[in-house]
Amino acid sequence: MKDLDEQDFGETVSARLRAWPGMQRVPSPKLELFTLRDFVPAAMRSELMALIDANRRPSTIADPNGDDYFRTSETCDLSPDEPVVQDLRALFTQLSGIDPRHAEPSQGQRYEVGQEFKNHTDYFEPSGADYQKYCSVAGQRTWTFMVYLNEPEAGGATRFKVAGKMFQPEAGRLVCWNNMRADGSPNAATLHHGMKVRKGMKYVITQWYREKEWK
Repeated sequence: MKDLDEQDFGETVSARLRAWPGMQRVPSPKLELFTLRDFVPAAMRSELMALIDANRRPSTIADPNGDDYFRTSETCDLSPDEPVVQDLRALFTQLSGIDPRHAEPSQGQRYEVGQEFKNHTDYFEPSGADYQKYCSVAGQRTWTFMVYLNEPEAGGATRFKVAGKMFQPEAGRLVCWNNMRADGSPNAATLHHGMKVRKGMKYVITQWYREKEWK
């Protein structure tokens, strides 16, 4: 597998995803956004939700913006020693073709009623106070792979405003996107909103990749 320095994420990963059976690309010229149903099997989803329940903590953001209610979910750093996490990461590698050395630790999130993650992007803002802290070694975030582990009774959609697309939580469904433009600059069109859960609970998995090896 090629090292990321030799690999064009904008073309290589995108081409691989387009060729994957059942993969759908959202028809927008402004960003690369894909979805695939039934990506994570039910037994794996149950194990991952149990890990999230057992290890959750309040979610945070890289650059505080003064809004204490900007991200109100809970987060779980998934241990790489857990067999189900190893299986999950193998699924992401098989699908994306990205060298797993460029993967951040896998995370799970839990949203209770009223919790949300307001409009945000996953890349680190180059003008942000913590940009150097988060990107000096491993570089910028490239691709995001997000999986819904369950379906809340109401609410909890993920809305991509620029693309005019809203994904309703569907157990096992993958949503993934390229955070960068073809020229390597961050793509503001990836702005998305994890909308409030209205009834029930929402669990998701998030896997981010970097330009360089994660250390």
